[in-house]
Amino acid sequence: MKLNLFSGLYEICIKLAKHRKAPLFLGLNSFIESIFWPIPPDVMLAPMCLARPERSLYYAAITVITSVLGAVVGYYLGYFIYDPWIADFIRWLNYEASMEKVREWFTMEYGILMIFIGAFTPVPYKVIAVTTGVVAAESVASTGSVGMLTIINFVLISLVGRGLRFFLEAGIIMYGGEKMEHAIRRYIDYIGWACVILLVGYIGYKMMI
Repeated sequence: MKLNLFSGLYEICIKLAKHRKAPLFLGLNSFIESIFWPIPPDVMLAPMCLARPERSLYYAAITVITSVLGAVVGYYLGYFIYDPWIADFIRWLNYEASMEKVREWFTMEYGILMIFIGAFTPVPYKVIAVTTGVVAAESVASTGSVGMLTIINFVLISLVGRGLRFFLEAGIIMYGGEKMEHAIRRYIDYIGWACVILLVGYIGYKMMI
């Protein structure tokens, strides 16, 4: 889903990043983005780090913690009430095809890796969170166990993936300034998708040997 489809919301987030209560808005945006919101945390995190470099790591910590907390909500929404309410909402957001593709990967025993991909890359994290819960519930129904997709594993891997992404971003801006902020905004999707391609290539290789 491209950001230019939500330019109005994007501009609102940019303005909120300059507000005196920006950390609160950053946490709220990060939390709901992991459940249903289309605007990624980077939209607020980057300008806030640029404005207050000395607080960059603090802002990154807020983003990571609230993002993972939101993902926990998404996990349990998928686990307990996916069908029919959440399923209809997923269709309304036009994420149905993405979610089905993610479910295919999960059923191929790469669920843990998919959680990391969603946490670190531009793949919609909300889709990963809800799908993890859905697949965990389906696994319980069929085998009596969630396997590797426990909430503890989900949180730990999410913390690693989200932490790497947002602390790296905040650190680069803290030391690189405005030029690095512009570079991140320009190239973050390319970097993220390159990671996805490498991981998918690795999975394909492992399946062939």
